[in-house]
Amino acid sequence: MIPVQGFEGRKVGVLGLGRSGLAAAAALEAGGAEALLWDDSQEARDIAEGKGFIVTNLMREMDELAALIVSPGIAHLYPTPNPVIAAALAAGVPVDNDIGLFFRSFATSEWAELEVTPKVIAVTGSNGKSTTSALIHHCLEVAGKPCQLAGNIGRGVLDIDPAHDGEVVVLELSSYQTELARSLTPDIAVFTNLSEDHLDRHAGMGGYFAAKRRLFAEGGPDRAVIGVDEIEGQYLAGQLSDGMSDDQVIRISVTGKVGGMGWNVTAKKGFLAERRKGKQIGSIDLRDMRGLPGRHNHQNACAAYAALRALGIAPRVIEKGFESFGGLPHRSQHLGEKNGVAFVNDSKATNVDSAAQALQAFKNIRWIAGGLGKDGGISGLLEHLGSVKKTYLIGHSARDFALELGEVDYAICEVMERAVEAAFAEAEPGDTILLAPAAASFDQYPNFELRGDAFAAAVAKILNS
Repeated sequence: MIPVQGFEGRKVGVLGLGRSGLAAAAALEAGGAEALLWDDSQEARDIAEGKGFIVTNLMREMDELAALIVSPGIAHLYPTPNPVIAAALAAGVPVDNDIGLFFRSFATSEWAELEVTPKVIAVTGSNGKSTTSALIHHCLEVAGKPCQLAGNIGRGVLDIDPAHDGEVVVLELSSYQTELARSLTPDIAVFTNLSEDHLDRHAGMGGYFAAKRRLFAEGGPDRAVIGVDEIEGQYLAGQLSDGMSDDQVIRISVTGKVGGMGWNVTAKKGFLAERRKGKQIGSIDLRDMRGLPGRHNHQNACAAYAALRALGIAPRVIEKGFESFGGLPHRSQHLGEKNGVAFVNDSKATNVDSAAQALQAFKNIRWIAGGLGKDGGISGLLEHLGSVKKTYLIGHSARDFALELGEVDYAICEVMERAVEAAFAEAEPGDTILLAPAAASFDQYPNFELRGDAFAAAVAKILNS
């Protein structure tokens, strides 16, 4: 645990009692604060009280609070602030989250005794941040570096252990987390890419980008890894750099060679290349790396490679890590093969952009899609359906999606098991049965993980039969 500094003997409110809220409360009390907790859910309040925490109506305590710590799922600005947060803002109570507490508390006076100062790598972006974070962490383990993985993946940021000599902490951070944190001071910050998502929460694309950009603006990292395949990334790289030869910014791209004399990492046709001052100084063949299929994973590889090189890790060590990386559950996860037919679980592909990336990563696809459709449906995927032999539609939006498929053959299967069975019954050797829903899961499953588990269970029945 990371004891929170700066609130000793003071009352701090904690709103939202999920994993991050309970961890923040424990870390606050470990640092000498008095944590006062609240959640709209009676079940969550009961769990917190069972752990010995003080649960109370924070509205009544507002004048006594030194700060209010908010869980990431609770709206604090758009579309409308939670009433407790609105009251805190009106009363002048500072509002923060567990990420802000982490950055203000991670470094301690004990670091003066360490030979090598610990470092923090923070990863954000619309797509690929989980895979990028896990890949960085995996390669650090392969390199024999002490490391921890936290944030949206792994452990909660305040649940990790105090840093060891030379340790690297890898954090995956969402826009919900970067938007509110009052302290953001990673040593290396990574921006993978940007596409439309969470627009209601951020009042549009500009607000969404601004939330991501705060990771680079609040204190500023020593080195920034920026995906420049969208205009926002190009703008951000330009804002952080003094010129193309400034190696404080490492530009990454999978859409074309980045020009100039700067530090660049690109991937084209499956080959990753590192260039610095106009010269290639490293390369990796990504084509046969099963844990990193497709251009979207090649972008993740570029981001991870750049962050690791910024730490001084040798290219051949990074390549060894890439080769042994198995991928993450529900993210282009290869589940196995039967009769020459492969099964791939990309349940995390909850929007059109991420589904497009998955559809471009494989050939001869039998595509399982559907769920709770998002604004715009799947019309944006039409140009990426060239490798799709047939679509098997499930969930609330199955019939709406069917109307948008153009010439692609489809079947309305409604539920996961029926879709998997139908796809395998019609599959031929060389086909890939791909779950890439392009939709939220909430019509049938509480989250994308459970949807992916349902796919995996249906696949396991086939593999084991």
